[in-house]
Amino acid sequence: MTLTLGFSPCPNDTFIFDALVNGRVDTGGLVLEPVLEDVQTLNWWALEGRLDATKISYGVLPLVAKDYLLLDAGGALGRGVGPLLVARPDRAGFRPQESTVAIPGEHTTAHLLFSLAYPDATRKRFMVFSDVEEAVRSGAVDAGVLIHEGRFTYQAKGLVKVLDLGEHWEAETGSPIPLGGIVARRGLGTEVARQLDRLIRSSVEQALGAYPLVTDYVKRHAQEMDEAVMRQHIDLYVNDFSVGMGEGGRSAVRKLLEVYARARPGAALARENVFLEG
Repeated sequence: MTLTLGFSPCPNDTFIFDALVNGRVDTGGLVLEPVLEDVQTLNWWALEGRLDATKISYGVLPLVAKDYLLLDAGGALGRGVGPLLVARPDRAGFRPQESTVAIPGEHTTAHLLFSLAYPDATRKRFMVFSDVEEAVRSGAVDAGVLIHEGRFTYQAKGLVKVLDLGEHWEAETGSPIPLGGIVARRGLGTEVARQLDRLIRSSVEQALGAYPLVTDYVKRHAQEMDEAVMRQHIDLYVNDFSVGMGEGGRSAVRKLLEVYARARPGAALARENVFLEG
């Protein structure tokens, strides 16, 4: 059986899936075709049902849950891992109703966390995450929400932090931050989804067992080529929740779904159980 598997080229994802897609995990007959794209593209594709399994932002989970189940392994949750709102020093006085802000994709968790902090902000420009930093630096926007490598490089680029959106989420909800998870098409059946979940868990465990090794596969796909930054990225986003979210992670996801529903009253959301059971 051949399955398409989408994930981003960011170090945490390539670190997690390296062993699985490069033949170092026995797949038991499953053939996996990796598809590497930025997370917003993967979100749009999940809305279209294009891939069999894929990384998504938790911000889009309510909209795709009718077609996909959330796996236990491979995701990014945790504390102190949230996106940052940044600006140039001369524009650090962020005014939600007046300032233009770059957001790394409409359906990203970053957008949901920004909306929780600034419900009155309307002047948003959605773009690929790797373009946000330059949009802020150039003055094309007043501020921007940084994820992935940008969290570690913004100060060197002359930008300043306006708000840690993850810290705001934690203060408001008391929950760890659900950033991104792995979903599998419901039509694959529960047993195939469980098999894929076990394989991803094995891939994560293998990568963590060899860490601090950063493989050529991770280096080849990283936006930021400095190896120290790659390790910062992996250290921040790959943790015990990536091996298995458990009840603590599931509780955080439920909280995010509640916040999503409150932020979008009247939205047609899936009523199905979002989690892979067993």
